[in-house]
Amino acid sequence: MNNTSKKIISVLLCASLITGTIGSGIYYIASAKNESPTISENVTVKKEKAKKDSRNAEKNETVYVLSGADGSVQRIIVSDWLKNMASAQNITDASSLLDIENVKGDESYTAGDDSIIWDADGQDIYYRGSSSEELPVGVKISYKLDGKEMSPESLAGKSGKITIRFDYTNSAYEMKKINGKEEKIFVPFAMLTGMILDNDIFRNVEVTNGKLINDGMRSVVAGAAFPGLQDSLGLDKNDLEIPEYIEITADVTDFKMGITATIATNEIFNDIDTDKLDSDSDIGDSLSELTEAMTKLEDGSSALYDGLCELLEKSGDLVKGADQLANGSKKLADGTKSLSSGASELQSGAAQLNNGLQTIVKNNDSLNGGAKQVFDTLLATANSQIGAAGLDVPALTIDNYGSVLDGAIASLDNTNVYNQALSQVTEAVNAQKDYIRIQVEAAVRQQVGAQVREAVIQQMKAKGMTDEMLQSDEVQKQIAALSEKNTNDQMKSAEIKTTVNEQVELQIQKAIAENMASDEVQGKLAAASAGAQSLISLKSQLDSYNAFYIGLLTYTDGVSQAASGASKLSSGVSSVKSGADQLNKGAVELNSGIKKMQDGIPALIDGIKQLRDGSLQLKDGLKEFDEKGISKIVNAFDGDLGSLTERMKAIKSVSQNYKAFSGIPDDMDGQVKFFFRTDGIE
Repeated sequence: MNNTSKKIISVLLCASLITGTIGSGIYYIASAKNESPTISENVTVKKEKAKKDSRNAEKNETVYVLSGADGSVQRIIVSDWLKNMASAQNITDASSLLDIENVKGDESYTAGDDSIIWDADGQDIYYRGSSSEELPVGVKISYKLDGKEMSPESLAGKSGKITIRFDYTNSAYEMKKINGKEEKIFVPFAMLTGMILDNDIFRNVEVTNGKLINDGMRSVVAGAAFPGLQDSLGLDKNDLEIPEYIEITADVTDFKMGITATIATNEIFNDIDTDKLDSDSDIGDSLSELTEAMTKLEDGSSALYDGLCELLEKSGDLVKGADQLANGSKKLADGTKSLSSGASELQSGAAQLNNGLQTIVKNNDSLNGGAKQVFDTLLATANSQIGAAGLDVPALTIDNYGSVLDGAIASLDNTNVYNQALSQVTEAVNAQKDYIRIQVEAAVRQQVGAQVREAVIQQMKAKGMTDEMLQSDEVQKQIAALSEKNTNDQMKSAEIKTTVNEQVELQIQKAIAENMASDEVQGKLAAASAGAQSLISLKSQLDSYNAFYIGLLTYTDGVSQAASGASKLSSGVSSVKSGADQLNKGAVELNSGIKKMQDGIPALIDGIKQLRDGSLQLKDGLKEFDEKGISKIVNAFDGDLGSLTERMKAIKSVSQNYKAFSGIPDDMDGQVKFFFRTDGIE
């Protein structure tokens, strides 16, 4: 999977985490009022005036599909952004949408027979509408409990073995000529689905055509499929099967499931560099060279085996003299080999730990950035709602939304119910500040202590201690004492103290937001005036998301700290491994020199036997790899590279031609993505 796919999946996971919060925003779009366009000048005159300007505009479209738990479409809402890159006065657009509404400005439009002309006045246009058109892609969700097909409505509260299958359809295609024959080439949509499963309900979760991330409390499922791509490439499923579905299986108790989110996009395929596929001869030459290289490797492995057999046959003439010296050098070589092997395993484990954490850290910016982008979108929607209500307040930001809304609520609420509740909650949370600090320090100490203990153990192993020696009571006491001392020293460092202070403040903010969103506080706020209640509800929604946002920042910060510690551990272990390798190298050279003084020793014969047997396995393995791997690849593409090139170019062309769902002028560029949101099952 390429980098583009990984970024999209990261955004999808973030979106699936907060879909419950932004759901109200989607329904807000669905319930928006319909306003009639203002006709300010003759349609024909406007068309001529906007015709040239629209060539410097671009259309960015997002199609929101609200679906039932089985994937059946209930409502389609389309959001369009016309990027006015030339600052044109008028923009000509094509659209089949109903109930079109400008959602960001007051620019009007004039409707024609097959187009709409916006009085842009140099500005970008943001509008939305609804549609009843057939979608080019679809999602069908089916459920089985203990192997029996069931409707989603009948699953709530059931227990057993659940199977959830997402099947994707693709009806968008063009006819293209491949090898002189007209064939359907489908728009290459990538379907990316995400969901969150509660570990108290779902256990032993497995996913086909996807990935699973488990944090101990929840299992996050992310799957990918490419409906229609198998047919577009003309591939036999027996040779290579491209997924067109994802399937989740699990053991469930008292079944219920939240919403699922699916993104469909063809942007991944728009940037494929097909120019590199023009040289069929270069590809064919490379495959021929690969075949020849495998033949040479097989011949070389046979020669190695024959030579070792001859060496083994004559090694009997070398057996005599210097046995005591040889035995001593052999023990030394065996010991250093074990030390080097153990250091190698340690280095490998430390490297895997470091690499795994570094991989997670790489996604921190995407997760934080995606969450901030959603926060900004929520705030922009809130600004629009407040403005529509006629309230004049500063623009809401992540930093100021709380104080701005508090002031607005106070101005509308004569009884000042909200401020009283906020003051009480803040006072109660601050009263627990010492307890919160104790909990944060304990969590940080546990993390630091684990890293310090591992470092102490590796230092002892580097000094020659075996795993058996490390398990003795005396050594365990030494490890505990050293770990405790080093942990106390680190906890006093300025870096750790700063981290603790930051986490304490984050937890205080999160606790205030969560308490303000609680049923108890919300019940007290019901006494506020109608206008204040509306703002209180808005602020409660923003507080809920802010709690999630702060938690995400805390999580990614913890991952970064863990990655930093793992990097230091990996570096230290590498030094140990280097020293062990040098020691082993010297011991091997000493043993080799002694063996030259001997007429022959049994250890040498055993070594030759092992080499002989290993070379035979290498010979057989290379032959099997050639027959089942390389030869299969060569046979699959030999003589058909031209068809592959044609299909890849056709797929890219079809993908670039599909720019919008609701319509787009011929001379305008654009891109479209589909966001499917399904109902949960309660």
